[in-house]
Amino acid sequence: MPDLSRLPTAPLLAAGLVGGFAVAQQTGVRPLGAAAMLGANVVAARQWYAVGGTPLTLGLTAAYWTAMGAAHPLARRVGTWPSVLGVTASAAGAAWALADRRR
Repeated sequence: MPDLSRLPTAPLLAAGLVGGFAVAQQTGVRPLGAAAMLGANVVAARQWYAVGGTPLTLGLTAAYWTAMGAAHPLARRVGTWPSVLGVTASAAGAAWALADRRR
């Protein structure tokens, strides 16, 4: 099994959000998309905990899932993919600023 502890979390979250959305869209099975997102969150959370403990882990996890939720109403205004990419940039940016650059 590869060591994922050195992988920066910002691109991991981006892959989780974009990949999860793409999986859900292509298959029509939203839980598959959520599973992809959850996998990225679990791997990232282990690293966040090592950097900042429980507060950082909970805060970035909340930001990640809130971004996914915010993509839905935002998509009605700007379109699906612009919405997904925008919230992904926000969540990944927070992960980089609060965790990745501190490692």
